[in-house]
Amino acid sequence: MRRSARWLSLGIIFFAICILGAASPLFAQTAVEHFSLNGDWQFRQTSGDAHAGTNDWHAATVPGVVQTDLLANHLIPHPFYRDDEAKLQWIGLAGWEYQRTFTLTPQQLQQKHADLVFHGLDTFAKVFVNDQQVLAADNMFRTWRVDVRAKLHAGSNTIRLEFSSPLLAVLQQVKLEKYPLPDAGGSPFDRPFGVSTSNYVRKAPYNYGWDWGPRFVTEGIWRPVEIEFWDAARIDSVYVRQLDVSAASANLSVETDIVATAPEHVRVDLDQGPWSPSKNGTESDVAKPAKVKGLRQTVWLHAGANHIVFLLNLDHPALWYPAGYGAQNMYRFQVAVRDGKHVLDRQEVHTGLRSLQLQRKHDPWGVSFTFVVNGIPIFAKGANVIPLDSFPTRVTDAQIVRVLQSARDANMNMIRVWGGGYYETNRFYELADQMGLMVWQEFMFGGAIYPYNADFLDNVRHEAQDQVRMLRNHPSIVLWCGNNESETSWFSWGDRLKFKANLPPDLRDDVWGGYMHLFSGILPQVVARYSPGTPYWPSSPSNDFTSAPGNDQYGDAHYWAVWHGRAPFSSFEQQYPRFMTEYGFQSFPSMATIDSFTEPEDRTLLSKVMLAHQKNTEGNQLIKIYMDREFPQPKDFPSFVYVSQVLQAEGIKLGAEHLRRNRPHVMGSLYWQLNDCWPVASWSSMDYYGRWKALQYYARRFYQDVLVSPHVRDGKIEVAVVSDRMQPLHGTVRLQLMDFSGKVLLQKDVPVAMQPLSVAQVWASTQAEFLQSQDPSLVFLHTELLVPGENDGQPVSTNNLYFLPFKDLHLPLATPQTKWVTIDGQPALQLTSSALARDVDVDPGTLDAQPSDNFFDLLPGQPVTIRFQTTASVRALQQNVHVMSLADAFSAEKIKLSEGEKKISGS
Repeated sequence: MRRSARWLSLGIIFFAICILGAASPLFAQTAVEHFSLNGDWQFRQTSGDAHAGTNDWHAATVPGVVQTDLLANHLIPHPFYRDDEAKLQWIGLAGWEYQRTFTLTPQQLQQKHADLVFHGLDTFAKVFVNDQQVLAADNMFRTWRVDVRAKLHAGSNTIRLEFSSPLLAVLQQVKLEKYPLPDAGGSPFDRPFGVSTSNYVRKAPYNYGWDWGPRFVTEGIWRPVEIEFWDAARIDSVYVRQLDVSAASANLSVETDIVATAPEHVRVDLDQGPWSPSKNGTESDVAKPAKVKGLRQTVWLHAGANHIVFLLNLDHPALWYPAGYGAQNMYRFQVAVRDGKHVLDRQEVHTGLRSLQLQRKHDPWGVSFTFVVNGIPIFAKGANVIPLDSFPTRVTDAQIVRVLQSARDANMNMIRVWGGGYYETNRFYELADQMGLMVWQEFMFGGAIYPYNADFLDNVRHEAQDQVRMLRNHPSIVLWCGNNESETSWFSWGDRLKFKANLPPDLRDDVWGGYMHLFSGILPQVVARYSPGTPYWPSSPSNDFTSAPGNDQYGDAHYWAVWHGRAPFSSFEQQYPRFMTEYGFQSFPSMATIDSFTEPEDRTLLSKVMLAHQKNTEGNQLIKIYMDREFPQPKDFPSFVYVSQVLQAEGIKLGAEHLRRNRPHVMGSLYWQLNDCWPVASWSSMDYYGRWKALQYYARRFYQDVLVSPHVRDGKIEVAVVSDRMQPLHGTVRLQLMDFSGKVLLQKDVPVAMQPLSVAQVWASTQAEFLQSQDPSLVFLHTELLVPGENDGQPVSTNNLYFLPFKDLHLPLATPQTKWVTIDGQPALQLTSSALARDVDVDPGTLDAQPSDNFFDLLPGQPVTIRFQTTASVRALQQNVHVMSLADAFSAEKIKLSEGEKKISGS
């Protein structure tokens, strides 16, 4: 729905100040010409261990990195195949050279400036234009701009880059340090060097390996490169500062940075209106706004940097809301600089108007940690996002859409862009804007202690300025966070405690002082200057230095006693943080994904290849330890893979529902993690290829806007209803004690009347009183939330409670019956069962076919119809889709059978 707005008042002022600049997005058809140098290049190896053919020139693609160019030229095996990761470590230890030629016209060189702009260089690179060095880069996250007009000529020109190994670039420096600063944990591949170096380099930390990702130390031109030809002036950035936004009005300051060659009078025009993207990300024809007339200034530009401001007041703006709370309305703002009738430059930005606050106020439990958007306290529901690929230049628009749409489809309203990867592209945040996904955005510091010398800190300052200025118009970004786990590591990690104990006291103070200068000085200052409406948080987890991280009364929390500490899943229900930013449990990806990187002989739990695709120490064994607590021994490896996903989903469900039931004490649940960067056993809920694990389907249920949540605490059964709706909720919770054949042994209807954004405990009983003489191994509690007039009379939320671990239940060997039907011209699968079938898995195998639901309990006599999001034919679906339930994962003699099942099986 589109709404027009009228102008109440318009104030326009101008002032010019000099500021530091950063590269702006690309716009064509102005006097500034953007001459792309993307595309076909050549590359070769220049140092390091020689490998067949790598010293010769080969075709390269920019943007790209060395590994992807080697792979495209068939010079290396696929990095993800089997255990070939170890065979490719030489690449990051080598030097590489890239070159290309390009042709310029005399007309282009009539411009006064020719700025060579690299939007990303990875990482240590010397740049030569026509064999003259013009730049030395040392930060993967910065934009590099240098005027090369004097180095160019009409006709053919050359550009060449020499990349040095990021590993070797700082190795000797680190080795000479008496007390090398600890990194995020190191990698087995660091052992030959004796030290880790990743924290001394401004480069994506995950490149050096993580406990879910491989070690591929990349080099290359990883983001676009261009030459900007311009004459009198160019626009460096446009920022829509939201001074005061409400449903009644929006007071805005549209601020434009302009770089001028010489003093000159120009006219600056501002056009504004609503904006809606089309499917390809450009403005749709139906959403083109009418131009607002009269927003112009005639100004005097000084040579160098100028700052131009338009003050606007917009009456009754169409606001941007997080998913589930309203529409994601967006506005466009276009600024043009004109010299008479000639347009010197033009730039357009899109943003959503919303008020934003990280509310931290004293309450009965300490100090709150609540995101308030447009006056609404939002319970953050979501997951952590890691890089989408080990090689970021391979990430396609379709991959970004798939990951973010999966988050949205699972009823998430927030993602955390974790600080050990890289700053995502504008396209990533545009999609988050459009989907209403709030972004907890971290600076790229991941779990390490960092240098604090002047050169390093100055480099970081420029990086932060570049990134904040590039991303600040995105309404989805609701917080900038200094780092991931660096603060908590200083106070509690074993290697840090040992490191601090060995440091002289004055040096220990210097290291901590350097940390404070970076994360409580430089970074918050950059955010306050360039994105003043966005909250800043020093670390995750953190209590903002009121105490050591981990105090449930303040700040955000990471909880890892489940998994790393081997605590039972029930420990999740003993945690009451103000905001849970990390908690998780591992599982394996689907067999189709495992098949993609293994051979048949590799498909065992402890094979060399499976261990190479498990980066957490003892990870596979930990999955088995937890599985043995809940389940019998699966009958084969595919069954183990399937049960691992059910185990993960059940554990995180317990934690997520507990957090939601404790609103407003707790106001955030972000589980670790949403996605993978390669095919691996990890904490993700969807694997590298975008296949949903059981947890992703579970998340769609436990994150829905209203949730009925039964649980057992201290021998007492409690049923709660959680509502994230903005309206009161009136309905009925139906409680049914059922046996596994579907017989209802007891039914109770409980009326529900709830205020908006609230939690209600609607019913409670001791387990002994409720079950009476019923055997807990033969029954379960089925709960439904019914709301009149909704969902065609079907429950809006259902949930089952089992009173014993699966291995102690006497479940029947239920086999779901399948029938293929056609609905609206599309194939669908109808499932029925005569007995309870738990965690039914509708597995499409290698087909790109996502079921509409999966890993659900199929109740006796209650058919479920599954549709598929796919282009596959009916025949392909029928041949590839496999259905199983939890009981199918175990041999009959390994599970407890009911008396009737014993008779059937002859036991």
